[in-house]
Amino acid sequence: MQEKVPISKRVLFGLSLAALGVVYGDIGTSPLYAFRLCFTADNPPTEAGILGILSLIFWSLLVLITIKYLGLVLRADNRGEGGVLALMALVRSKDRAEGKRARLIVALGLFGAALLYGDGLITPAISVLSAVEGLQEAAPAFHAWIVPLALVILVGLFRFQKYGTHKVGSVFGPIMMVWFAVIGLMGMCQIVLAPDILAALNPACAVHYFVINRFQGFVTLGTIFLCLTGGEALYADMGHFGLRPIRIGWYTLVLPTLLLNYFGQGAYLLRHLHDPEGVANLFYRLAPTWALYPMVALATLATIIASQAVISGAFSLSRQAMQLGYCPRLTIIHTSEETIGQVYMPEVNAALLLGTVVLVLGFRSSDSLAGAYGLAVSLTMLLTTAMITVFMVRQWHWNRLLAGLVVLPILAFDVAFFLSNCLKTTNGGWVGASVALVIFTVMVTWHRGRLMLGQKLSDESLPLPLFLSDIAAHKPLRVPGTAVFLTGSATGVPRTLLHNYKHNKILHRTIVLLTVQNEEVPRIPAVERVSVERMEEGFTRIVARYGFSEDPNLTDLLRGLQIEGLDLDPMKLTFFLGRETLILGAARNMRPWRKRLFSFLSRNARDASKFFHLPPNRVIEVGIQVEL
Repeated sequence: MQEKVPISKRVLFGLSLAALGVVYGDIGTSPLYAFRLCFTADNPPTEAGILGILSLIFWSLLVLITIKYLGLVLRADNRGEGGVLALMALVRSKDRAEGKRARLIVALGLFGAALLYGDGLITPAISVLSAVEGLQEAAPAFHAWIVPLALVILVGLFRFQKYGTHKVGSVFGPIMMVWFAVIGLMGMCQIVLAPDILAALNPACAVHYFVINRFQGFVTLGTIFLCLTGGEALYADMGHFGLRPIRIGWYTLVLPTLLLNYFGQGAYLLRHLHDPEGVANLFYRLAPTWALYPMVALATLATIIASQAVISGAFSLSRQAMQLGYCPRLTIIHTSEETIGQVYMPEVNAALLLGTVVLVLGFRSSDSLAGAYGLAVSLTMLLTTAMITVFMVRQWHWNRLLAGLVVLPILAFDVAFFLSNCLKTTNGGWVGASVALVIFTVMVTWHRGRLMLGQKLSDESLPLPLFLSDIAAHKPLRVPGTAVFLTGSATGVPRTLLHNYKHNKILHRTIVLLTVQNEEVPRIPAVERVSVERMEEGFTRIVARYGFSEDPNLTDLLRGLQIEGLDLDPMKLTFFLGRETLILGAARNMRPWRKRLFSFLSRNARDASKFFHLPPNRVIEVGIQVEL
């Protein structure tokens, strides 16, 4: 596990500071809108309502973030990597049996990951809009500039991603440290003026709130859920920083200052119960008049940073999905030489930017977007709880009764939040769910299509012993040099080799059959990376294994191999790759629209030679037609 690697206090402090800017930006800016949006014309602020909602916020942060994520879920790392896909692979690795249970685990993991992409679109939009809207508190004339300014900020944020998580975190971390200190101080000043607000620490206030408000209290849960924005991203971003820095940031700074600010907002409302404008821009009312413009500027910076958690999480999830075989090949750019988990994916970044811009133009205010947020993330949290329960029993060997007792209060919160957010479906909640459904369809279609394609190529391949016997009998012309044929199967003869032999009537003197296998673990130890099998007629089979957090750099791999009698200098090799042209047949192994989708994804996947880091002037592509 990554956490067991000893690191110095200086490095730990640096990682903890960077984590503030990447991991906690989202949840750290939720006070801008979460508390004030709980009060509407149908649910005006009252003393009981303020105390009840604050109590629910306090216990939600304690149970779902502190206990569930920091205490349980982040301990279920897959060799240092986090996220719902890493958890899916870990749970599935303990149950290799195929069948309904294995398929259910995969479906839960994939759908949970797909739901996070919906969050990745909504969070930047609602965060930036909520901050920029603070300008209206200082000068109402700024109203017409809110949307254009938000769009400019978002474009700048996504363009900044190419510099990498570490640089982003090193810039954003100190800003977030100032942000948390300021919002904590703002809240503390208000609590001193109305210390009665601390009564909300008593869970009886939450119970009393439901007794008084009944169904309206249940509806409000969907808005209270906004205080948990970024909770799932804590787990997805674990591979960027590790468990200890994330925990240190939460316990020492993030949680205390968040609670101070939420309770400070509650204290302000208690003192201004009869002010009809008290709820509007409530967060900014905690600041003195002279500090309003600086506070808007700081809040805007903080909300820009807030989007970083879900963006970095989307990069991590996309990479894992690709290596696990649920996503077409995409561009991966490593942004840190020290931390392998820090990557930038241009295609994912561009898709998130486009979706976020569309949401800002469509909803135009944070109040409207609040209805869109929650459904997708609350379901992701619920799926994570289901998988961590299975993991506790199988991996940690907890007694089922004990696991049930621990998970039951967490599950109660998750279910309540999910059901309440279901009420938002027609009010914008469909956005995240629709995005998730599209992403999930792409994932399962790609995986199913690759399995079908691999099976078809395997069924039609010639057994290698038979091919070697034919070569020994007919003695074809052998030309000097070494040819490397990339093949997805570790058995049989690659179609590229058969096509080359059929049309050119020659073979290289030395032939290497190279197969890359992706495993359901983040990284493969160096001693287990490669297996080599020497065969007759100058043939060698090499199988290279990679984890889902590694990039298969075959140039470096071959350069480092020492095999007697083989010169594997990449600049002296000829690499043969197959480029499949898919022909949509009449076989009913997949619905026609899914075949067309798979064909489209296959045509637009990143070039294999670039993905495997092969020298471009040493690659020959062989066209292959395959009927699905």
